[in-house]
Amino acid sequence: MVYGEFFHRTKNDEELVKLNVGGFIQSVDQKTLLRFPHTRLGKLLNCHSEEAILELCDDYNVADKEYYFDRNPSLFRYILNFYYTGKLHVMEELCVYSFCQEIEYWGINELFIDSCCSNKYQEKKEIIAEKDWDQKSDVISLGSSSDQSSVFERELEMFDTLKFGNIRRKIWIRLENPAYSLSAKIIAISSLSVVLTSIVAMCIHSMPEFQRLDANDREVEDPGLAVVEIVCIIWFTSELVIRLIVAPSQKKFWKNPMNIIDFVSIIPFYATLVVDVNDEENEGIENMGKVVQILRLMRIFRILKLARHSVGLRSLGATLKHSYHEVGLLLLFLAVGISIFSVLVYYVEKDEDQSGLHSIPMCWWWATISMTTVGYGDTHPVTLFGKIIATVCIICGILVVALPITIIFNRFSKYYQKQKAIEVEGCNEDEQKDKFNDLPYFNIRDIYARRMNSFISSLSSVGIIASTDDSTDASSIQEIVDAFPQR
Repeated sequence: MVYGEFFHRTKNDEELVKLNVGGFIQSVDQKTLLRFPHTRLGKLLNCHSEEAILELCDDYNVADKEYYFDRNPSLFRYILNFYYTGKLHVMEELCVYSFCQEIEYWGINELFIDSCCSNKYQEKKEIIAEKDWDQKSDVISLGSSSDQSSVFERELEMFDTLKFGNIRRKIWIRLENPAYSLSAKIIAISSLSVVLTSIVAMCIHSMPEFQRLDANDREVEDPGLAVVEIVCIIWFTSELVIRLIVAPSQKKFWKNPMNIIDFVSIIPFYATLVVDVNDEENEGIENMGKVVQILRLMRIFRILKLARHSVGLRSLGATLKHSYHEVGLLLLFLAVGISIFSVLVYYVEKDEDQSGLHSIPMCWWWATISMTTVGYGDTHPVTLFGKIIATVCIICGILVVALPITIIFNRFSKYYQKQKAIEVEGCNEDEQKDKFNDLPYFNIRDIYARRMNSFISSLSSVGIIASTDDSTDASSIQEIVDAFPQR
């Protein structure tokens, strides 16, 4: 039972409109429908041609003057009640999403929902919106993860058509999937150890105890650290070259960000060698030492190689890739806040010698470290109004940073969980394949045929089965078996 029980009224046929909604037939007074002319049924009465009528309904019977709509008849009762009462009511058992689609189809605004149902309707709608957002996030993460899995499978299939495909496939899997086997894990651990060793050596090189100068007071590397650097470069170069050789597609190889990072991490070493050679041949070149220092500093990019062996770093990259809207909002909010508070504090503190806030660019710096709650303390307001502005700036900074960061963190958590689940699933699949490969293989059909053959032969030998033309003996069974060979 819904709001308003609908009864047929005694009216002239010309005043009644016959509606058929999914088999639910109801005759409604034209005046009732014309109370809301902007709805679908109200517009239907203003149509003057059959083409216009069919644009608003699914079918029209000219003889019976019946309008047919292929919609849910149970929900239409609530729509019909709206035309009688002027209010929409939403029952507890109704799906809010379906009801929203239904009233949208009939051209009825949500504002007609009565006050007794409006709050519950909006609450349910917000809950559905939150679930939809979570599902979209899961779909994005699952989609990216499934795309990676499908790409990996397609690349494995490409080896079948390549020269030395089997050997290249084995090497490539061990380089790309550390969980594949024990040798793959050893390779991954070795590569990770070399990366960490290179980073530690670069940090030690910056210490005064390990810095050396030549006869021209130019900085040179410590011999021990130089040997470590050469060994690491040999490993990085060999790893990159092997990956390039065994890769199924050279074009796709250079599109992979991890491979680009590997290439960039070894460029500074070889570029430094070229610069050193040119420096020895052309001693008159100025600022060559600074170029060498810059190239050596570029070795810090090797730390990005850790992303190949770290689920967390890969998840962080995927999060930033799919959260650029939130990151953009964060930067926009910070830029607006920094611009406003820097100008305000400048006009309050520009005449104070102790504050140091004598220019708007300097106030930008102060507003940045204040809104991000860093607060170095090198510059600070000294007046009462300046401190009030600083207080508001810090509070706004906390609110502005907290809003997008929460969304980004939740998305990162989901990506991380999905990546870990994919790795665990991949390991389990490999283990199951190995277990199934160890199991013995039995052909049930052959076993059954042999048993039946021997059974019928034994019956024939004791005379239970007569050897007539219509009888079935062992030879006939063998002919049937031969007629259907094993597949």
